[in-house]
Amino acid sequence: MIDFTWKLFSQTGNIETYLLLKELEKNESIEQTRNLQKEKKNSLNTES
Repeated sequence: MIDFTWKLFSQTGNIETYLLLKELEKNESIEQTRNLQKEKKNSLNTES
């Protein structure tokens, strides 16, 4: 989805598309952080 949004922005220069791209990137980063935290928590629980 991010690739498509970037391609659309690069072809149109539409600022709203760019802002959507930045929002998608932010949400993806948040999701990755949450997944890493869950993995860390799970690995700590299995070690005990």
